[in-house]
Amino acid sequence: MSVLDGPRVERRRILLDGVAYWVVPDGDDLVLGDGRRVAEAEAAYLPPVDPTKILCVHLNYESRRLEFEQPELVTPTYFQKPLTTLNAHRGVVCRPAGCRYLNYEGELAAVVGAPMRNVAPDDVWDHLAGFAVSNDMGLHDFRDTDAGSMLRVKGQDGFCPIGPGIVSGIDVRSSTLRTIVNGDVVQEGAIGEMNFGVDYLLADLCRHITLLPGDVVLTGTPANSRPLEVGDVVEVEVSGIGRLSNTVVEIPDPPHHVGHQPTDSKTVRAVALGSEYRRLRDLARSAAGAQPGDG
Repeated sequence: MSVLDGPRVERRRILLDGVAYWVVPDGDDLVLGDGRRVAEAEAAYLPPVDPTKILCVHLNYESRRLEFEQPELVTPTYFQKPLTTLNAHRGVVCRPAGCRYLNYEGELAAVVGAPMRNVAPDDVWDHLAGFAVSNDMGLHDFRDTDAGSMLRVKGQDGFCPIGPGIVSGIDVRSSTLRTIVNGDVVQEGAIGEMNFGVDYLLADLCRHITLLPGDVVLTGTPANSRPLEVGDVVEVEVSGIGRLSNTVVEIPDPPHHVGHQPTDSKTVRAVALGSEYRRLRDLARSAAGAQPGDG
């Protein structure tokens, strides 16, 4: 059965008494396979995936392409997040002291269920375990390093919250993605807005890379990714799939000042602030007597 076909099935993973368990939601409870019940509000969540790799597309939503004034997309390009980025529903996301530009990026995650190599786009749906909500967190203070790989921007510990669970039986092609910060909707985009659909992305990747059960592919974010502040609660919701919630906390600056340090350059601000940066730039130029499009 295709992952798009009903009935809807959701599986979550929690930590209970030091042991990891798969559970299914039932009203206000989560039910273990042995019949025990745990109040959902009291559950300590774990990531509902155990991947060998986390692959991500750089730019995919049309609204984000337009926001950054990029040419029409011909082919997707990708980057990889380390496995140590995995985080869970209600987990904290850490912003090091001295950094300013920790951005949310609400995304749909596709989770592989069967080995994939040279799978045709039409057959991708039969190889998926399901879908999850994710947040491709990025610390853009490190945007001026790593030559576009975004290893330090997107690869820091805990920068891939995913959950609460894996869902199958929903045709996500008609779903809508929203990101909410402190109760306010800050991102919204239809999954159908993607320039390259889930089937295209995974068929493209598995031409050269074997995708294994549990592997995760993040499928892009709509326009209006912006920085978060310490204490902010950021939620990502995909209709039919669920809502993922995380809180930003501050951690100390790394004590050994080796390598690239956080920067606050034009490039950093342009990416972190998106169209807001260009609006503020044009206002400043207008006040100085220049035309908005100059430079």
